[in-house]
Amino acid sequence: MNIDNYESFDFSHGEWQRPVFRRGTGPAVIIMHEMPGLHPLVIRFADRVVAAGMSVYLPSLFGVPGKEVSPGYLAREMLKGVCIRREFSTWASDRSSPIVDWLRALARRAHSDCGGRGVGAVGMCFTGGFALAMMTEPSVVAPVLSQPSLPLAIGPGAARRSSAIDASPEEIARVRQRLEDEDLTLLGLRFKGDKLVPPERFSCLKAAFGERFETIELNDEDARPDTGMAPHSVLTIHLDDDDPEGPTRQAEKRTIAHFATSLGLSD
Repeated sequence: MNIDNYESFDFSHGEWQRPVFRRGTGPAVIIMHEMPGLHPLVIRFADRVVAAGMSVYLPSLFGVPGKEVSPGYLAREMLKGVCIRREFSTWASDRSSPIVDWLRALARRAHSDCGGRGVGAVGMCFTGGFALAMMTEPSVVAPVLSQPSLPLAIGPGAARRSSAIDASPEEIARVRQRLEDEDLTLLGLRFKGDKLVPPERFSCLKAAFGERFETIELNDEDARPDTGMAPHSVLTIHLDDDDPEGPTRQAEKRTIAHFATSLGLSD
């Protein structure tokens, strides 16, 4: 869970430049961290993807790489994400965030570096829906949406945003075509009681992608119990590592297997 175990480089595309941390061998997986940043439990998940035989690319999109989660740190980064950062379409429905163009370029770079069938991508929380819009880049073949929280379903207009996806109709149509033409699967994860990821959002994704959208929806009691936070972060904060055979660890294993199968490491 140490970011120092990863080599780093700055990646630029268009108007954005961000540090990226890389480790491992084999086909590439881009792991997009959640709020408040690239914290140690995101790195723990990345380490397990590396151990399964894949190269991990960890872009640092906000926050301080390697910093532990705390209530104050989380609140500050959430405020910046909602009110300041123009890279993210926090409230807008039916369009992807501007930073997705940068992420598509990173996917092309990762595929060029690592080769293979293609690239995996997982987003979490604020970045949860990014892997969907990234699929307009042909190299992305193994998308995962973990607790996709945008557009935020709070405040005025919350009911409409609850059933919205942070991708444009054109992106959704392109993804649907690719899923069918290339026999691909989109994986989504959430806790059933998570107010940031309302059930209407997954219903919308199921309507858009049908059987190509595989869901893992966990009961709230499956979450790690001692976080002081409502169940939300499936693969990180609320993953119960003390129960190796429990539902959250099984969700993690299914996610890593999705990458391995889609990228050609296993049948």
